[in-house]
Amino acid sequence: MKYLIVGLGNKGDEYTETRHNIGFKITDKLAELMEVKFQSANFGWLAEGKYKGRKVLVLKPDTYMNLSGKAVKFWMQKENIPLENVLIITDDLALPFGTLRMKGKGSDAGHNGLKNIQEMLQTQNYPRLRFGISAEFSKGQQIDYVLGEWADEEKEKLPERIRTFAEASLSFVFAGITNTMNAFNGK
Repeated sequence: MKYLIVGLGNKGDEYTETRHNIGFKITDKLAELMEVKFQSANFGWLAEGKYKGRKVLVLKPDTYMNLSGKAVKFWMQKENIPLENVLIITDDLALPFGTLRMKGKGSDAGHNGLKNIQEMLQTQNYPRLRFGISAEFSKGQQIDYVLGEWADEEKEKLPERIRTFAEASLSFVFAGITNTMNAFNGK
């Protein structure tokens, strides 16, 4: 069985520490836990490894957020990975900071990365793991907020939250989405 875990973010040093790049941070921790390294690959950086006998591809697309679907579709087709074995990790304004929410399907909720994935895959029915970044911004400041850096109190809590999300991703691979949702949602 093969799995594709995709962390959404934007390439470039100016985006590294932004809220929108939490998907990249979580996949970095995931690769560390699996003891694999990212290599430059088609449409991004790819780390390949095994977890409990299952092949896992961890992807950080270099297409920029709004074109993430190209990378997802390419690697699904190249590696013949079924939709139910794909997990998309993304930020979510609708959830309080650090909240973990895994779902098997859903809308893009206005997230351009998810919107593009939905367009490319022609479905909303794919697993996603959402990291709450809250909505602590003034009207008209959404872009500045998601592309802004974490507040100091958030930075203190990030390492633990990122590790929990990486562990939830591994649980998805081994225990499946339902068991992982029961064990991790809301934690």
